[in-house]
Formats: sequence, structure tokens, C-alpha cells
Amino acid sequence: MKRDLYIDFAKGLATLSIIFIHTAFWSGQFYIPAEVRVFSLVFDVALFYALSGITSGSNIEKTFYRLLKLQITYMIFVTFLFFLDYFFKIFGLNFFSLEWLQNFYSTFGSKYTINSISTAPQWENLGNWYLHQYTNADTFPVVMGSFWYLKVYFILTVFGVLILRFFPKHINWFIALCIALTLLFNIFPEIYPEGQVGYVAFYLAVFLIGNRMKGKNIPDKMIPVLYACVAAALIWMFWHYGNEIFYKINRNKFPPKIPYIIWALFSLVTLFVFYNRLKISKESFVTYIGKNAIFFYFAQGISSSLVYFLVVPLKEDMPWWILMILIYIINIILAFGISAILKKVDNFGWNILEIVRKKTAIE
Repeated sequence: MKRDLYIDFAKGLATLSIIFIHTAFWSGQFYIPAEVRVFSLVFDVALFYALSGITSGSNIEKTFYRLLKLQITYMIFVTFLFFLDYFFKIFGLNFFSLEWLQNFYSTFGSKYTINSISTAPQWENLGNWYLHQYTNADTFPVVMGSFWYLKVYFILTVFGVLILRFFPKHINWFIALCIALTLLFNIFPEIYPEGQVGYVAFYLAVFLIGNRMKGKNIPDKMIPVLYACVAAALIWMFWHYGNEIFYKINRNKFPPKIPYIIWALFSLVTLFVFYNRLKISKESFVTYIGKNAIFFYFAQGISSSLVYFLVVPLKEDMPWWILMILIYIINIILAFGISAILKKVDNFGWNILEIVRKKTAIE
């Protein structure tokens, strides 16, 4: 079956958008205006869940095997990150001082100030990362700050494939149930559950809608209607919540509440409008990123942490918009290089596991 380059292209653009979001909301907090940071959320993580729905099927074995491979790749990455973080701290303590390390980490802001650093590996952190409890990686704080997506992805993919396999004739009912729960949690915020329930309720609806769109396209006559509905929802949002809600979009993202959901509608509608309409026939820089999206997602957490050390000394020396463009381009370049390294680390990790498998296999 021929690969749909539109999916890779859309994943690539979504990944580039995530890099921009993390450029704006992490190091960008020091110099980028709040208005620009909010607008960066127009094309956000919901696109990945929609694209996952489009590419998913009802084959449980295939889906679980794909999730298992992703989990192992994730574990290889966080193991690499754990030792990278640990050896950097040992290097700092042995060749410089605790004060030097504290000054280094203060670059990320007062939230990440460290009082003491252990010379012994904190193995419990690695165990927590394996189990998707994202305690902070001091040297690369953006990494764990962006990993909430992965936990939700694992959960909703399991629920999604079970629904697709056992309830193929009732997918619309499950979409309606997820939307109803999302509305219920928002109408009565006092019952909005903690944990992953709110995330999965909304993003599972996005996933299932994406699956229903597989192989289809939105009729031309419906396109202006859909965009008109998005515009009406945005007008209602500002009328109901007031103009100040614009600056609170990110607060309404964790977990997703009505203002953020409305904010995300434009990107979702645009994704489905161009699906099966925009034909991508050639490989490109963007499709390459899309094909390797998971490694770029891992890499941007590291690169978005590193650019702090450019932002802090430069933020007073040039206009914010020039610095933003410069840092974004550097972030992409760094993510590109780091993702290539991570692919090699991943291959090395899989080779080690294969050696272990052969050594321990029962003949």
C-alpha cells in the first residue's frame, strides 16, 4: 500500500508547530509577548491525535505491537537522558562546583533552582520515567514538561483500538459519549476529574473522528459552513468569558476545557479540509520530520532546553521578534541534529536488546 505523504506532511507541520510552541512558552517567557505565545497554540497537539485516528485500524495485535515498540523506544530514550543528566551533574560537581551548577540551572528560571545535587544516581527517577511518571530532568526541563502527550496517547490508543475492534457500528455513539462527558465536566467544573479522564474524554473523540474521516473528504459545500461554525464558537467564547480569556488559553489546556477546545477547532477543521484534497507527491524536509516525528518530539525537548542559554544573554540586545525567529530556526536545526543522534541511540538500544534476547532464549 502506497504511503500517504499528506499524513507525513501534516505530522511534520504539526511537529514544527510544537517546536514553535515550546520555543514560545519555555524560553520565550523571557521575551516573547503573551499575545504571540497564545497564537502559537493555534496548531497544537490535538492534530497528532486526529492523525493517529486516521492511521489507526481495528487490528489489536498490530496496534499493541506498535505501542510496545514505542514504549521500548521511549525507555531507551529516557535511559539515555537519565545518564546524560547524571553525568553532566557529576562533571559540574567535579570540575566546577555546586554553586556553578546552581547558577547553570537558574537559567531556566526560579522554578528549577536546585538546592542540593546527589552524586549517586537517582534510580527512582528512571523507574518513574519508565512508568510514565514524569519527574523533572534537571538539565533538560522541557523534555518531561512535554511528555504528558505520550501518556494520553498510550491510553486513548488502547481504548480506541478496542472500540474500533469490538464496537465498529457504534463509533458515533462513543464520539457522542466523549463529547457529552467533556461538556459535562465543563458545565460542572466542580466534578471535573483529576488525572487523565478529562484528557482522554476529549482527545478520544478527536481520535475517533479522525478514524471516521479515513479515506473520506469534506464536501466543498461544507467547508464554509464548518469555518463559520468555528468563527461563531470563537465569537461566543469571547462574549461569554470576556476578552481576558485570550490570555488564559494555555491554562485551559491542562486538562482541556471549553476555551482551549474552541481554540483548537480551527486547526482540526483545517486538517480535515485538506485531507484527501491536498496532494503531496514528493518527499520533502517536512515529510521527513513527519516520518520521524517521535524522534523529533524527543529531540525538541532537549533542544528547547538548550536554547535557554542563547535567549538569556541575547534577549536585551535585539528586538523580540528577531530573536524569536532566530531561536526558532536554531531550535529546529538542533532538533534535527539531536533526532539523528537519538535514532542511532535507539538502534544501539534495540541491538543490545536483541543480543540479550538471543543469549537468554531457550533453545
